[in-house]
Amino acid sequence: MLVFEFKAYGKVHQFKAIDQAIRTTQFIRNKAIRLWIDGFAKSWIELAQHCALLAKEFSFANNLNSMARQAAAERAWASISRFYDNCKKKIVGKKGYPSFQKNCRSVEYKTSGWKLSPNRKSIVFTDKNNIGKLKLKGTRDLHFYQLDQIKRVRLIKRADSYYVQFCISVDRSLTIEPTHQTIGLDVGIQSFYTDSLGLKIDNPRFYRIGERKLKRSQRLVSRKIKGSNNRSKSRIRLGRVHLKISRQRKDHAVKLARCVITSNDVVVYEDLRIKNLVKNHCLAKSINDAGWYQFRVWLEYFGKVFKRITIAVNPALTSQECSSCSAIVKKSLSTRTHVCQCGCVLDRDENAALNILNKGLATVGHTGSFMLDMSNALGELTST
Repeated sequence: MLVFEFKAYGKVHQFKAIDQAIRTTQFIRNKAIRLWIDGFAKSWIELAQHCALLAKEFSFANNLNSMARQAAAERAWASISRFYDNCKKKIVGKKGYPSFQKNCRSVEYKTSGWKLSPNRKSIVFTDKNNIGKLKLKGTRDLHFYQLDQIKRVRLIKRADSYYVQFCISVDRSLTIEPTHQTIGLDVGIQSFYTDSLGLKIDNPRFYRIGERKLKRSQRLVSRKIKGSNNRSKSRIRLGRVHLKISRQRKDHAVKLARCVITSNDVVVYEDLRIKNLVKNHCLAKSINDAGWYQFRVWLEYFGKVFKRITIAVNPALTSQECSSCSAIVKKSLSTRTHVCQCGCVLDRDENAALNILNKGLATVGHTGSFMLDMSNALGELTST
């Protein structure tokens, strides 16, 4: 599934109609959650049937496309099913009990309620919300795909503007020449990651750099009277600063992950639990600012696209174990050099990256036929 995003251009009354459609989506989703809490819906089918009753009872709900109402109920059932799955898996801590949404920012249409222009540069929404025709501006070309491949169309409200997303059903696969290289990655705070070859990538620290502007924008919001127009304008300016930081972090993760995947045949990284790491309040801001999880998601995505092997290993003792003799050398976070009795002296992160790589290569022969087929296609892998 590919997601293409375009910036939407329209008039003020059209954007107000989009806001109304988003509020209706939030209303239907919350109604579905309430129906489940009260015990009147035990399946997705019952929630979908309830959408038709809401359309008859409320005129503003009837203005929204029928498939858009079903998509809103799907969002509610997705949170319910996720809660059930967490309970079955006996996840420690909170299980994610479905809650009511307070600030919805998108509405999703399926295969009806919209129509693309022949030149693919504008879209018309045909439901009773009177959104009308919106011009699209982006770098993607929709002419490469058939209309029946577009399964979902989303209208998204962000701090700077409104956007249209197209979810296209297509399998993306690219073939590149094998590099016969393997690499292990150890993520950190001082450097974004250190690989098993000793290369360090600087941590961009986008949040830290933009923190001064964020604090100033937050002060301006707090000075305004609640409910005033000036406060809403200040909130929009604050949202734009946060949006810029998130976009910078995503752009860095995408470009770096693609570079790592295309340069190596096997990439091994730590299977970190970010939720547990941020419990350390001294490091929580720096950990969230680094964006390790987003980097891992894009590593796995590009691994599938370019048919590369990506392996997540248990990070336990990777910093304490010696990569040369496997002896345990205890060290604190402030100790940045690994010194072992066997004579091995390495940077702490490089030693951890070597241990991660060794763990990953030890599992390649036991991860299924897909890994075996990939290793045969790539040839004999060279270990560090």
